Amino acid sequence: MKFSLFVHMERSDLAKPHSELVSELEELVLQAEQAGFETAWIGEHHGMEFTISPNPFVNIAYLAAKTSRIRLGTGTIVAPFWHPIKLAGEAAMADVISGGRLDIGIARGAYSYEYQRLFPGLDAWGAGQRMREMVPAIRGLWDGDFELSGEFWSFPPTTSSPKPLQKPYPPIWVAARDPNSHDFAVVNHCKVQVTPLASGDDEVSSLMQRFNAACDAHPDIARPEIMLLMHTFVAEDAADADRLARDLSNFYCQFGAWFQNEKPVHQGVLEPLTEDEIAAMPQYAPDKIRQNLVIGKADEVIARLKAYEALGYDQYSIWIDSGLSHERKKKSLQLFIDRVMPAFL
Repeated sequence: MKFSLFVHMERSDLAKPHSELVSELEELVLQAEQAGFETAWIGEHHGMEFTISPNPFVNIAYLAAKTSRIRLGTGTIVAPFWHPIKLAGEAAMADVISGGRLDIGIARGAYSYEYQRLFPGLDAWGAGQRMREMVPAIRGLWDGDFELSGEFWSFPPTTSSPKPLQKPYPPIWVAARDPNSHDFAVVNHCKVQVTPLASGDDEVSSLMQRFNAACDAHPDIARPEIMLLMHTFVAEDAADADRLARDLSNFYCQFGAWFQNEKPVHQGVLEPLTEDEIAAMPQYAPDKIRQNLVIGKADEVIARLKAYEALGYDQYSIWIDSGLSHERKKKSLQLFIDRVMPAFL
């Protein structure tokens, strides 16, 4: 099982400059590259300091100049916010700049907060349909002289300029949860990204069952790779693990509030949660977070990851966004590198 890093800039203190966050992002990615990680993944989000990444290709182009081996992935592009010609061209340029190290992850998006602002009236179903039209369109544009008369986009024969360095295309990953998304990914020869968020190992198993069912339904198609994305932190001791669980509980309550899209936002920062609002999200209580995320001493983390490897996951991505300080992120990542990765060599 390969390892990768899912990482964004994030801040709650508006006094901390974004330029400092860029340096911290670079430091984490270099730390992962030096340890032999497969990929660094950077997604797309808008108008929120909770996750700062308005165009992952900008981050990727910057990181491409700072790294030499690690692959650089969009984890993920929000398909309905793009035009196929624009996405095909920007992805190809990022692939050329990175020396053929681009992986492109595509999703429908999740935050109604973003839909409201970038695409008023869009819902999850409509976003998913646009994602499904996007995947074959960008491959057609990379092949060249591609014409589209679709439900959402139409244009005369067009060729992506530039074309990607990787042949025939950079790998495309689809973020999948429901069975139809898994089926779409397999039929369209895409790799698959999944995350249980904070739902625990039953959901990890269920996601693999959905993927396996899609593969079994199409025995003539080669089984694609599947990646599992989870918050993962290695603790020095039990007390450290408890502190991490409390901090990740706070992160997930913030995540839940952003997802509900009901609280005021000022300067890209969500209004602080009340005690009652936190109590209304018992699924994110520290004990649940400790149980459902991969938090613990190295031996605990190894045991969890060995179980995921046995299920058939090809890549495991550490989701390091957490609201923790940069130093705590670096410390946990180094503990993972030193104490967990050797068990998978």
